[in-house]
Amino acid sequence: MNKTLLLLAGLLIWLGTQGFAQENSAADVLIKNTHVITITNGTLENTDVLIQDGIIKEIGANLKAKKNIPIVDAAGQYLMPGIIDAHSHLALEIVNEASSPITSEVQMRDVIDPFDISIYRALAGGTTISHAMHGSANVIGGQNVTLKHRYGTADPGKLIMEEAPRTIKFALGENPTRVHGIGKNLQPRSRMGVEAVIRNGFEEALQYKRVWANWEKDKQDKKTISTPPKYNSRLQTLVDILEGEIIIHCHSYRADEIYMLIQVCQEYGIDNIVFSHVNEGFKVAPELAKHTMGASVFSDWWAYKFEVYYSTAYNAAILTKNGVVTSINSDSDELIRHLYHEAAKTQRYGGLSDEEALALITINPAKQLGIDQFVGSIEVGKQADLVLFDKHPLSIYAIPQMTWVDGVKFFDRATDEADQRLKINVKRSPDPFRLSTGTHNCMQDVDMLFTENQDF
Repeated sequence: MNKTLLLLAGLLIWLGTQGFAQENSAADVLIKNTHVITITNGTLENTDVLIQDGIIKEIGANLKAKKNIPIVDAAGQYLMPGIIDAHSHLALEIVNEASSPITSEVQMRDVIDPFDISIYRALAGGTTISHAMHGSANVIGGQNVTLKHRYGTADPGKLIMEEAPRTIKFALGENPTRVHGIGKNLQPRSRMGVEAVIRNGFEEALQYKRVWANWEKDKQDKKTISTPPKYNSRLQTLVDILEGEIIIHCHSYRADEIYMLIQVCQEYGIDNIVFSHVNEGFKVAPELAKHTMGASVFSDWWAYKFEVYYSTAYNAAILTKNGVVTSINSDSDELIRHLYHEAAKTQRYGGLSDEEALALITINPAKQLGIDQFVGSIEVGKQADLVLFDKHPLSIYAIPQMTWVDGVKFFDRATDEADQRLKINVKRSPDPFRLSTGTHNCMQDVDMLFTENQDF
């Protein structure tokens, strides 16, 4: 009996590690007769796309596939690149390490939750990649991780897009001043204190770099015997930022603070920076275009707290027309399923073309994450992250039908089951409501500092 139970338990564990996603063992497929929205080369009518080994192999008419390669007849439907969310907290066990104004040593890749049902729901909305970020409790927070939505595995590492460069979270404004200044009576308590924390962190990192450089120099002298300096992962990460090895993604709202950080980055020779949310970005659009990698904005969220009271639904369009590499993000495990709707709003508010609107959720966020050579458009040689819609994706009536990641079909509406959760209780509320932190997740895990009794 005990042996039988052990065998049964082993079988269940093995099945849990295999996942369930449709046809997740195949990375070859031929999609035929569809409208191919390439993003970078217009829309190709009645076109086929051949995928082999997870890579787009050919694009054209009347393509042939090897025997046994699955064929999808997508006549009358629309194929576009997988949607990319440049600002998300999806699939993270915890979001904020709020113990210090600078926590650059922590890494979100250590807290990935592969069982998060929101990954599957994102796939159902055509989103294939998300940028899983540290929260905005810190002036300089932890290092983010770019995830591919390979749902169905128990191994967190299989979700990581290893080709993606390192990124880190910065935050300006009320969030760090509340958590540390008001909540803990630490710097920063004011907006000028936020700038001081950044400058002090960079200066300390430069000193740390010099200490190591001097030790490396001393090593060359055989007459000198010295011990190496103590390694500090927090300061080394800041050194890596200064040397251009890490892209900054900065939570921001107000134009004055956005411009402040642009100036600080110029002073330290940093140009690898993307501003997130950027609600008043339209006021400093030329500066964002000239000095940054772009802006990742909400389509129409604002006024949920005082510092973000002033914005406009024309923000994304104004930034785009001023030459800013602009994307639309979700910052929400729910809104991530509707990013194609969020992109469509820019046609109502700003009159963007189909190509400009869809670039906001494909090639532009790919550029901001440093992965545009791999994904973000339908081109030969790129990774086959694709989504098939029944109607044009900017139509309010459009519904995603199939979603592929690396050529593997992870969502198929025709065979979708009622509940695709791998681990959690199906009767449990899937989206617990956090009263104190509002509609998005940047301040998750610091609820105790946002109580009704707190005097702001």
